[in-house]
This record gives sequence, C-alpha cells and structure tokens, in this order.
Amino acid sequence: MRKTTLLCLLLAAVCACQKTPVPEPAPADADLSGTTVDLSTVQGLVARKIFVLNEGQMGSNNATLDFLRVSDANYIAGAFKKMNPDAAAGLGDVGNDIVVIGDELWMVVNNSGIVEVLSARDETEVAVIALPTPRSIAFDQQYAYVTSWAGASFSDTKNPKGQVYRIDLKTKQVEGSVEVGYQPEGIALSQGKLYVANSGGISSTLPPSYSYDNTVSIIDAASFQLRQTVEVQVNLAKVFADGSGNVYVTTAGNYWDVHSGLYMLDAAGHVSHISDYVSLAALSGDTLYCLGTEEEYEWTLPSKIWEAWRCTNGQKENIDLALEEQTPYGLCVLGQNALMIGDAGDYFNPGSVALYVDGNKKWSVTAGVCPGHFAIW
Repeated sequence: MRKTTLLCLLLAAVCACQKTPVPEPAPADADLSGTTVDLSTVQGLVARKIFVLNEGQMGSNNATLDFLRVSDANYIAGAFKKMNPDAAAGLGDVGNDIVVIGDELWMVVNNSGIVEVLSARDETEVAVIALPTPRSIAFDQQYAYVTSWAGASFSDTKNPKGQVYRIDLKTKQVEGSVEVGYQPEGIALSQGKLYVANSGGISSTLPPSYSYDNTVSIIDAASFQLRQTVEVQVNLAKVFADGSGNVYVTTAGNYWDVHSGLYMLDAAGHVSHISDYVSLAALSGDTLYCLGTEEEYEWTLPSKIWEAWRCTNGQKENIDLALEEQTPYGLCVLGQNALMIGDAGDYFNPGSVALYVDGNKKWSVTAGVCPGHFAIW
C-alpha cells in the first residue's frame, strides 16, 4: 500500500472518532428581556448567571427571583413568575437563602415552609420540599442540609430547639434530621463537618433562658450526628468555610450593647475574634468580604458611614469603597475587582442592585423587595 494512501486512511479514522461540537442550546429564558447593564469593567468574571433572591416583606407573599444573564448583560426581574406562570402563589413568603448545586437552583422560602428547587438553565420548577421554618442551606455531593427553626415562633412558649434536615439531591426526599441549638441560621460544610450558627432569635423573649443562643453546633456529615458544641458570641448569624479548614461565623449581637462581629474557628476548633461591626459578608475562594458600620445601632441617623474589608486566614485588609447605598442588604463578590450590593431602601418597596468596580459605583437596577441573597451559576 502506498504511504499516501495509508496516511489518508489514518486521517480518516482519526476524524471519524472526533465528534462535531454541539453548541449548548439556548435556555428557554433567552427571550426574557430586562435592563441592559455594563459588565466590561469586571475582571475575571466566570459565570453564566448571577441570581438574586429578593426576600419580600414577611406576610406579604412577595419574595421574587431576579437574575443577571452574563451573555448579554441583561438584568431580568421577577423571573420565577415569568418562567412558572402556573405558580399562582408566586415564589412564596420570605426568601431566606439561595445556592446553586450543579445545574439546579435551591431556594429556602422561610415563612412558606418550603425549599424550592428550580432549573438554573431556565428557572422552571423542579421540586418543592416542605420543611418547618427553614432558614439556610449547604450541600455536599449527595445531600443538601437545611437549618430549621422547627416551627418555633414568638407565640409558642414551648420554644423547641432547631433542626438540620438532610435532603437527598437526586430524589429530593428528606432523609432525617439532627437537633441543634435554638433558632439555627447559617450553615457551612468544612472537612466533613457541618457548622451551624445558633441565634436564639426567639429564645431571647421566651423560656427557659430568655436569652440569645451563643453556640455553633458541629455535625459529622458522614454519620449525620452532633459531635460538638462551641460557644462563640450571642445571636450567631452566617457561616462560611474557606476551604482551608477555617470557618468564619458572623454574629448579630443583642441590638443594644453587644455589637455584631466576625469570629473564626480554625481546624483545631480554636475561636478567634476578628472584627466588630459586620452587617454583611460573602465568601469568594478563601477570602471573606465584609461590610459594616460602627453606627449600626444609631437608629435615628439619616445616613451612616460604611466600611468594607476582606479577611484571608484571619488577616483583615481594608477595601476602599465609596458606598452610596444606606441600607445595604445583600453582598456578592463578582470577579477580582467587583462587588454587587443589594439595597433594601425602605424595606417595603422594590429595592435595587448595584455594581461597584474598584470601589466605585458603576450602575444600579431596580430589584424586588429586600434583595438580600445571591448565587452564581
């Protein structure tokens, strides 16, 4: 056989083994239009969508979902209702947390008592999971873990302790729970352990202690059993795991003489006080970004001085941020030099979402009521 003939046969065989690339189909929400924004100054942005969960006002059933479609820099408000027109009740009452798990969007809707699962591709409903007063969510490769107040309310003097529920990611079925402290809020997974921030937000007005909780409950994820309880500070709020064994916990304080703050639990379980005055926090990689003000309890001030910083391995570094919003309510780290900030305004009417690049405001768009939670897909 001639060499040229053999070469042609080999090339044909190689080409036959290669598949022609099939472009990913456009999502069904590609026709949705909103407000076009500018993302050209954001460095290192790797995302298809940035989702915004607007809490709404408690009792008004007006939680909503927005998203920023990166491909055409379009901010679309009210996406859940647009993509699920048969959902007569809308998204629900008080959207409390949001995460992206693979190609699914999981949202905790507190007062409605549900975890809503949507397709991240087109915001269509996948499943609705009932849980009593759910608050926050974390996940591993097999399960989602949701903190719950277990039905506790200011009118219930029984004041039950909280729970962490485990939900199978594939079947969307609840597979048990673990009792933790009073009114658990944030949750994060670090090195096979679940860290749960217990607030005692209702316990402060009810028996047996009439005080805030001040503990972090540590659960072994494999056995799904409580292993340890660590005291930190009163009224714990959010939890973040940096991937290096450090866990950051924010506290809300008692709204009087104990201010909000940031604490770190290292891999050995030691607790360190990092900072006071932490109203918002968001994790990006191994770095936690924070917003806070020393004037947080000065309720009558028409405006406050806000500061921003980042924290890596417990080391705090200030960030220059010319913040124009006076009621920042949600925070998202977007790229290497950019922050998205949700502004609650008066807490009753639609708020806004703004982009800050290198500390300066670039644009702002109208969002839903109390835009407080972000997730990147």
